[in-house]
Amino acid sequence: MIKKIVVVGSGVMGRGIAYVSAVGGFRTVLVDISEEQLTNALSELEKVFQKGIEKGKISAAQQEEAKGLLSYSTELADAVIDADLVIEAVPEKKEIKQQVFETIAQHANESCFFATNTSTMSPTEIGSYTNRPERLIAMHFFNPVYKMPLVEIVRGLETSDETAEVVSNAARQMGKETVVVNEFPGFVTSRISTLVGNEAFYMLQEGVGTPEEIDKAIKLGLNYPMGPFELVDMVGLDVRLNNLKYLHEKLGEKYRPAPLLEQYVKAGRLGRKTGRGVYDYGKKEVLK
Repeated sequence: MIKKIVVVGSGVMGRGIAYVSAVGGFRTVLVDISEEQLTNALSELEKVFQKGIEKGKISAAQQEEAKGLLSYSTELADAVIDADLVIEAVPEKKEIKQQVFETIAQHANESCFFATNTSTMSPTEIGSYTNRPERLIAMHFFNPVYKMPLVEIVRGLETSDETAEVVSNAARQMGKETVVVNEFPGFVTSRISTLVGNEAFYMLQEGVGTPEEIDKAIKLGLNYPMGPFELVDMVGLDVRLNNLKYLHEKLGEKYRPAPLLEQYVKAGRLGRKTGRGVYDYGKKEVLK
């Protein structure tokens, strides 16, 4: 039974996972090597809690209970000692994930389950960084975590049935719907999303339409809740480019990144987090 969850990485995804974990009733520790990042996460989570109350998603009593379950730490080794589930949410870079999971596996108890919040990377390979790959699975949360209803759960080659069941139950306790799929590069959602987003950049590059026109066509014509450019600005153009490079390597030419996307990233136009991506956010609040 999962009682304590440790979330590693306090960026946009990590703090979102920590929020739904605490609201779901789990004792939750948000871990990051940076005190500044944790301070930023605390500030942003206060806003999320407040919005939750304003919109009637949670009560004041639920907010206080969740805040009481949530703590912060810069000491990964200490935090995972008595964890039941560790969810990694660090950048999509092999060397970072490997270092994190080697540390987790060294200090976590034998009954602990491991999850990686990845949109493209192999849970089989990540499981090899631990000494118990049967207890590792991917939990692909979506941004913003506190709004998006799905967690895509992806089994690696050696993931056990117990791990899939326990982690699925934990996700549902967080208020999420789940799908359990087998590993293949890009899983289900990332393969489709990256294709749509990349094709939108090719259309923009070819002068088919403006970002506003392309987004409007996709939203109203295909019933998407967000246009591909609105989505990529929220996710981060650098994140999307890294995903496409990985899928291009694994699945071939149809995932080759659009040159315009690469150009935007080189220019530092990374989306809402930098104040400018496909769209210019001017003086609007920039996501930390």
